[in-house]
Amino acid sequence: MGNSLGKRFIISSFGESHGKCIGIVIDGCPAGLSITENDIQTELDKRKPGNMLSSTKRAEADKIDILSGLFGGYTTGAPICLAVWNEDAKSESYEKTKDLLRPGHADYTAFMKYGGFNDYRGGGRFSGRNTAGFVMAGAIAQKLLDLIGVKILAHTVEIGGIKTNSYSIISQEAIDNNALKCVNPKAAEKMLAAIELAGKEGDSLGGIIEGIALNVPAGLGEPIFDTLEGGLAKALFAIPAVKGVEFGAGFAVSKMKGSENNDAFRINRGKIITETNNSGGILGGISNGMSIVVRVAVKPTPSISQKQKTVDIRTMKNAEMEIKGRHDVCIVPRAVPVVAAMMAITICDFALQSGIIPEVIK
Repeated sequence: MGNSLGKRFIISSFGESHGKCIGIVIDGCPAGLSITENDIQTELDKRKPGNMLSSTKRAEADKIDILSGLFGGYTTGAPICLAVWNEDAKSESYEKTKDLLRPGHADYTAFMKYGGFNDYRGGGRFSGRNTAGFVMAGAIAQKLLDLIGVKILAHTVEIGGIKTNSYSIISQEAIDNNALKCVNPKAAEKMLAAIELAGKEGDSLGGIIEGIALNVPAGLGEPIFDTLEGGLAKALFAIPAVKGVEFGAGFAVSKMKGSENNDAFRINRGKIITETNNSGGILGGISNGMSIVVRVAVKPTPSISQKQKTVDIRTMKNAEMEIKGRHDVCIVPRAVPVVAAMMAITICDFALQSGIIPEVIK
């Protein structure tokens, strides 16, 4: 019902955190796209836990298994099914606390939605583990975007209130320079110290990720209700823990005057550009040719080891709980490639709708 996204490049997510596998089905990918297992695995590896003490100790190999849609190194035009198998799921701690609603998680809402039949282990369908499928689909979407020169980058700009600057142009090398995927090494050191401290206190931290799409052609977007902003926001809000999305200057525009917020048009080498990019590369729901800049707010990991108040849904009595298990103190770094993937999936879908990317790659 709500497990598919897109109109031409359609992704359908399947699997649960502690089920047999997590995966994605892609329908609408053009035939003839050259892609290898390594192209996808490279992106998937970026989502793995880091070597920090505060990272989850769940050691999943996340080795991609291509089940359909590729033959002889090229896409066939048929649905592409990609999966990673869950090999290190340990459900014992969830069995012991299955009737206790974990604060900050979707336990209560999932119980009410599905009448208690939902898979509660590790959050089931509501687990961040499902984003492995997003990253796999994003790798293929980025390969299609490469054909038209569009490149998606994402990086950490804030963790636990420690900020670094936003950047209009950065490199993947700078992002990969440290485990936090922050291009400012000094800020990254402070962020890491804050994460380690929160872990020792049995707590967690959130942060902000910035995504940038470079060389996006003008004209992508389908107003009024299928705007490029709306499509990107919908995709980004599908990432568990994302609680806010802003474009360009974002909420700061509420404090600006029109003379400050308006992006002046100029001619540069025969091309129309804007001197500033407060719009984030989108006007009227349509790309204007400038870099698309979006930031997402990621909440603190809700699984913390401190004692919390809750409810026993079986006895309908107040209770307390301490969450046990293997959890990241801060999921922001692992969410960075997911943000890039969801941007790639969305922009690829709009590019296919516009006909910029052909249905057969020759």
